[in-house]
Amino acid sequence: METRSAKRKKLLNAAKERPRTDTEDRISDLPDDILHHVFFFLPIKSIARTSVLSKRWKNLWYSFPDLDFTTVNTLSNDSIVMSSTVRKRARSYVLKGAEFVDQILSLLEKHSDIRVLRFRAFLSFSRLVGLIRHAIKHNVQELDVEVSTSDYFNFPRSVINSATLRALRLKSWHPGFRLPPLEIMKAGFRSLSLLSLSRAILHDQPTLVNLFTDSSFPLLKKLHLDACYGLKHLRVECPALEDLSLENCFQLEHLEINVQKLERLKVSGCFDAYSISTRLMIEAPTLQIMSWSYNAITEECILQNLTSLHEVVVGFLLLQEDLSSAKVQSVSNFLTGISCCHSLTLESPCIEILSKNNEITGVSLCPFNKLKSLELSTGLNKHNNPGLASLFRSTPTIHTIIIKINAGHNVERRQWNKDLWQPPSSGEERYWESQTQSLKPFLYHLKVPVGSLCLSSMVAAVNKQKRTEQKKKELTVGGSLLPHDTMSNCVKNSFALGHCEQLSRLS
Repeated sequence: METRSAKRKKLLNAAKERPRTDTEDRISDLPDDILHHVFFFLPIKSIARTSVLSKRWKNLWYSFPDLDFTTVNTLSNDSIVMSSTVRKRARSYVLKGAEFVDQILSLLEKHSDIRVLRFRAFLSFSRLVGLIRHAIKHNVQELDVEVSTSDYFNFPRSVINSATLRALRLKSWHPGFRLPPLEIMKAGFRSLSLLSLSRAILHDQPTLVNLFTDSSFPLLKKLHLDACYGLKHLRVECPALEDLSLENCFQLEHLEINVQKLERLKVSGCFDAYSISTRLMIEAPTLQIMSWSYNAITEECILQNLTSLHEVVVGFLLLQEDLSSAKVQSVSNFLTGISCCHSLTLESPCIEILSKNNEITGVSLCPFNKLKSLELSTGLNKHNNPGLASLFRSTPTIHTIIIKINAGHNVERRQWNKDLWQPPSSGEERYWESQTQSLKPFLYHLKVPVGSLCLSSMVAAVNKQKRTEQKKKELTVGGSLLPHDTMSNCVKNSFALGHCEQLSRLS
């Protein structure tokens, strides 16, 4: 019986004896799918140059399904804000890229489908419609368009009834686009799984409560809305939606999200800070990751059934006159709604909101019984003590806490560090001593070292540690790397909060 090694030697010898010619082209013999996959990693112009190699490569280029023209002439925000003279030069340059897109699409084989089409360009509405119609005619699956036009344009209706379109990204750098009537949009997009719209002008129809319903967009999994000017009311109920992102909708007043399969939610820079009738309602039992940043506080807030939350980031936009009793209660309701999360990041000015007004200090927070990691961004001065204490009392199972110091612009860092190690005032000592019993559950699970020293001994010990380790840039606490100043503060607070004489002055 012939062994495996003998078979291998026989095959090698046969390959050596096989006649070879200098004109042999093994790459051209590869299947079209493999060569198309190689093309996918090349710029579009480099792919076009391969058409001169041979008739085989010319036909191969004409049938390439992934057309990414973003490497030809890139349209950026810089070209929109530049001077009019320079803008005209840039526009003529990018128009050549749009002509190149026209030429390539016209060369495509009649029966060749387009899988992906991406382009960025200055162009007229008629040319934009022509390009998109051509792509739809070739059964495009992913359409990614960023354009700048001389005037507002209408949403291209040819994409609405496409049976092959899976992903649509439409972004207008300037000046924006208008949506068709909602009844027309609801009837289409039966195969769409990703929709991203940026700079939609909705002044004529500021309400989208009947667009993303439980009967429309049946396969939509990812929805991104950015800079929808004039949008005031939005309801999202798409049955298959897993990822929702809303950004820069600063005129929004009512937001209602009721999605059973939603896993990720991002809302940033939304809601009208000057409206007196803003409302938020979220029900998402499978939501795992939530980012809520730089949003105005709503007058009414209802968060319910968020039982699967794991990571949450929270930050509010706070105006000087913004802290009414209704908004105070709204913040409390928001924190109660996310109390099932495992990891929580509170951006500035959350702690300030919890401490700034006497009304909110009287509102007790719901316990975060599953919370293991807490990250705070705060000025950390004595005026924030009530908010910190309220938050610490509500986190009985915390393992890791990270405090990031936001020093004011008028406070020198060196002076702040000097003040950090000063002995506390008697008023602050008495305040934290009064909180000792209620903070015991918070300190019990905390992984940051807690000593058994009195206040004076603790400060001396930490000062000694600071001198011996002053050359170190970072220290590790609870598995996290923190800058030295933040680490010193975290160690100091953990020691101080752990025993009755506690918490040095941090003003």
